[in-house]
Amino acid sequence: MAQCTAPSQGHRTASAAANCPACSSRGRYSYGGGYGSGYSSSSPSYGSVSGGGARSYGGGGGSSGGSARPRWSRAGSSVTYTPAQVQSLTPIRETVERRAAAQPELRDVFLCHAWGDRQGAAKALRDLLVAAGVAVWFSENDLPLGVPMMRAIDKGLAASRIGLVLVTPALLERLPNESVADKELSTLLAGNLLVPIIHNTTYEALRNVSPMLASRSGLSTAEDSMEMVAIKIAELVQVLKAP
Repeated sequence: MAQCTAPSQGHRTASAAANCPACSSRGRYSYGGGYGSGYSSSSPSYGSVSGGGARSYGGGGGSSGGSARPRWSRAGSSVTYTPAQVQSLTPIRETVERRAAAQPELRDVFLCHAWGDRQGAAKALRDLLVAAGVAVWFSENDLPLGVPMMRAIDKGLAASRIGLVLVTPALLERLPNESVADKELSTLLAGNLLVPIIHNTTYEALRNVSPMLASRSGLSTAEDSMEMVAIKIAELVQVLKAP
């Protein structure tokens, strides 16, 4: 009986499979797809992938070779997402839709940030979000003088559909000290309410400080500009009002 040459010579090309005395007559091997009786994916599709292939993207890790269009993206929108972004943002979008239907008066987002970023990166993100039409709870604008900070923040969290956390070196420095930002995160992590935005740092650095927060995928200014991050958040939270 002829023996398969895959263990010693491999079947990475069509010609290699054709030259195998055991497999050439079976017709089971197709180039680029593995054995005919091999793997198939039944994972749910999160969006159609373009640019890197014609396959739909299912569950699992992200792909840097393609782009995906989420179901909430506006018709005619030129904004592109990675499959990993669509996968991680889909549960957040479902939360937005539920809360918008039940409590239409809520603000779109609560912006959680380090105190040291309030006049820098956090303000820049807030301004871009507002310019994109997003209603933002932001401490510099919504924390009245004379009102206890934690009480005002509790109200802000309750009055917002989802939360954004701007993960910067300043935030990583404050989290181990159980700062106000840490208390905000504890509330937002309780459900699908949180979108991390990584800025001037990495998920690896975040994982060293807060593995739980690092387990939530989000957006990063290493992949998108801050302007594009704001546009993606605006698309994520936009809900058409009933006539």
